[in-house]
Amino acid sequence: MHPAWREFRDELCATATRLFAYLGGLAVIGLTFLLIFTPPEEDSAGEQPFRSDWITVQRPFRAFSLTMPEFAEPTPDYAIQRHANGGGRRDIMSWGAGPDEGARSRLMIEIYRPGAEIGAFGDAASEVAIRTAALGGPYPLQAAPSIESKFGPFDSFDFVASTEGTPRQCLGFMRAFEKPRLAITGWHCRAGLEIIDRGVVACAFERLSLVMARSEPKVTELFAKAERQRKPCGQKTSVLARLSNTLSHDWLASPTMPKLRGQLAAK
Repeated sequence: MHPAWREFRDELCATATRLFAYLGGLAVIGLTFLLIFTPPEEDSAGEQPFRSDWITVQRPFRAFSLTMPEFAEPTPDYAIQRHANGGGRRDIMSWGAGPDEGARSRLMIEIYRPGAEIGAFGDAASEVAIRTAALGGPYPLQAAPSIESKFGPFDSFDFVASTEGTPRQCLGFMRAFEKPRLAITGWHCRAGLEIIDRGVVACAFERLSLVMARSEPKVTELFAKAERQRKPCGQKTSVLARLSNTLSHDWLASPTMPKLRGQLAAK
């Protein structure tokens, strides 16, 4: 081969080698750039980690008070959650939770004062169903008679929850207010399928009181008005009521006239 052609061929090969090396370097740089600056793809719906919009307050300042002597621990576990974006607040009180919670009755009451995160409360059944998630729900609800209270009537719903395969009879409830925007929601569950004592829930409503809400005068007004309509409840009241009914019934059913006392009895 002519020396000039050989030199031209060698130069062409060298140029091609340099070009491929240059292009390879560009490819490596481009790939590195994509790996660094491209955000990771989102997980599929079934694999996305749970991101709650509610943040638990580490040192909760209790705005409400409620003691339930029907439980072994009358003072509730108290938690406060704040909405990360809207600013709403949930005060959550619970009784009967613990390592042996499956063997005990449980009660949960939530006082929700929303911020900008919602425009309006949902219907009572939907709001109660959401709260049953703590029991492994949501569960199908069956409308039950309303529960009267110092706050007015509460919508209530029967449902059966399941704890580690054990069915539990439960009662959900809710009452919402527009002025102030506030909702009282919760549920009461027995350890098994025993009938729910609705009186326990009714007493909880009567005993629920406001501790402090200086910045929310409407809430203070709501509880002050409710307190004027408060009815006594509890074990002593129930005993007296049963005794009164028994005495009245005995008097009416007695075949003879009741014994009179004093001057009338002597005549």
